Amino acid sequence: MSKEPKLIIMPNIQKFGKLVNEHLKVIRGNPYDKSIDIHLDRFSNAEGKATLHGDVMEKRIFILSDVGNYGEESCYYSRGRIYMKSPDDHFQDIKRIISAIDGRAKSIHVVTPLLYESRQDKKPNGVDESLDCKEGLIDLETKNVDGIITLDAHNPVVCNNVLRKTTFNNLLPTYILLKEFLLSEEFQRDKTIVIAPDQGAISRAIPFASILGVNVGMFHKRRDYSKVINGKNPLVEHKYLGEDVAGKHIIIVDDMIASGESVLDVASKLKKKGAKKIDIMVTFPLFTDGEESIKRFKEANKLGIFNTLYTTNVTYVLEDIKKENWYHEVDLSKYFANVINAISNEQSLRQVDDYEKNEVKKLIKK
Repeated sequence: MSKEPKLIIMPNIQKFGKLVNEHLKVIRGNPYDKSIDIHLDRFSNAEGKATLHGDVMEKRIFILSDVGNYGEESCYYSRGRIYMKSPDDHFQDIKRIISAIDGRAKSIHVVTPLLYESRQDKKPNGVDESLDCKEGLIDLETKNVDGIITLDAHNPVVCNNVLRKTTFNNLLPTYILLKEFLLSEEFQRDKTIVIAPDQGAISRAIPFASILGVNVGMFHKRRDYSKVINGKNPLVEHKYLGEDVAGKHIIIVDDMIASGESVLDVASKLKKKGAKKIDIMVTFPLFTDGEESIKRFKEANKLGIFNTLYTTNVTYVLEDIKKENWYHEVDLSKYFANVINAISNEQSLRQVDDYEKNEVKKLIKK
């Protein structure tokens, strides 16, 4: 029983965590609950504390947290008025749980699909900026966390210059998204192109294209780096580099949707070039403009700019968007359960991905 995993499901990831828990029961052939109850409290002056309600002694602990959750009731606290929890608050709660465990667990893995501060991962030349992602990883390592499990990190290279003892597993949703796509769409290899919306996304687009056996294209973004508007440098030019898209089924691949303006601009340009059908595949549907982002996608879909958005269920989104016929949510809970099970059994994660890869190959052959 020393290899039995135990989940600590933070309040910000309850729906996804419970699905993972149920899959683990089936995978391990053990119907008993794999989760440990916790409680997060605030004192009247808003200082926090975490309390464990279960045995962690010599257990393999996996702490599941969605640091990007901004909308559920569990992500607010009161101090005279209501305050929304930020990623910093969620990350601090993870550290409180580790503190409550107090070294009694056999191992601790932090499972945070959306990596904390993953967009603040590099320091531009000549600019004095913080490196928040690096600091967060160092923070976990100094607390003797054995492993960090994340999904499609914005820049996975960040771990190379930071972690010494803590393992870093950057999972990719490529096979799961493609499997759902192949089950839902009529795939024709000679009529499909995978497109990266910018230079940074090309490393994500290439595996999709390679697995499907299709060509890949990309857009080049030229920005005005002398200005910062709403936290980013304004886009000056967005130019397509690749083969003719006329009459083709296009798959746009990226790690996240922020406001949605950029990916819809790409889709619109491809449509003007004669693309027949456009689907979008992203890992994190952040929709940072809230209702405005959703309205943007509704209008774009109505105008025929894109057909379907394939995305995952690992982070919080507004419930209203899930009702849209163009929104296709892909469940990754079984995949994460298999990963947790493999790590608990001290097995390679390659076998988990190999299984999914073979499933995709079977569908392509059909």
